Amino acid sequence: MLGPVLLAASRSDAIRRIVSAAPVTRPMVDRFVAGERLDQTMSVIRGLTGRGLDVTMDFLGEDITDPSEALRNRDAYLGLTDALAPLNLGARTEMSIKLSAFGQALAGGHDLALANVTPVVEAAAEAGMNVALDMEDHTTTDSTLAILTELRKRFPQTGAVVQSYLFRTEEDCHALATEGSRVRLVKGAYKEPADVAFQDKREVDKAYVRCLKVLMAGDGYPMIGSHDPRLVAIAQELGRQHGRKLDEYEFQMLFGIRVAEQERLLAEGHQMRIYVPYGTDWYGYFMRRLAERPANMAFFLRSLVSRG
Repeated sequence: MLGPVLLAASRSDAIRRIVSAAPVTRPMVDRFVAGERLDQTMSVIRGLTGRGLDVTMDFLGEDITDPSEALRNRDAYLGLTDALAPLNLGARTEMSIKLSAFGQALAGGHDLALANVTPVVEAAAEAGMNVALDMEDHTTTDSTLAILTELRKRFPQTGAVVQSYLFRTEEDCHALATEGSRVRLVKGAYKEPADVAFQDKREVDKAYVRCLKVLMAGDGYPMIGSHDPRLVAIAQELGRQHGRKLDEYEFQMLFGIRVAEQERLLAEGHQMRIYVPYGTDWYGYFMRRLAERPANMAFFLRSLVSRG
């Protein structure tokens, strides 16, 4: 019951102020967010990659209201590229980009987002790194996939993200599962209406498996974004069925979640990539993580009330 409430709260400025001011918030945020400054985040990256884990970086800054903020986010990613390049990690480092942070929702947003993201993809390619376009709420899906198509004309390694809870996603997977295509499959973390998305968790999971079968049978590179042990096991079995080597697909998990499972998959020889968010605009991301995990949500709410 509380999950949808927290998803709605993730877009509330009033609740943002309350949560941000609560003493219990900072330790919880530190669990899921690598840092507010780039230097803090680079320390986390060096630690993760030093253990053999790959990373995908997300500078938090969605739901902007002004084109100048889009330029700020563009420049933050360019700065991240400059900071990562000396590590010489190549494709072990990736940048995850929400196009809303690049102006997608503003006037003329499609063209604005494409113009802002292109120099970041260019810089990443020059440094041997990849970029993945994160998927947001369903109203942005067509624009995001169109921008992906345009970018892949010059940078075919640009990755896509698809969400299994949307009715359309299985068809999108068929279109994306082509040679050289990199596709991250996730369940989805936005509150979507019943006419576009599955509402029942079991139906979302079934859709995830259907989409995973399409990607594993295709010619692209599947990226399994899930912490669900059953879905991880299904992905491993599908990899075996389709004769995929362990470096022909990868698992992705969020920073701070199921760390022991990340290490287990890495020890088994799987490609394991950690989604590492950072920056000062952590509120929306943090609330969605709470909504996804009832145990975290219950602990946070109890602490918020007891210290409030």
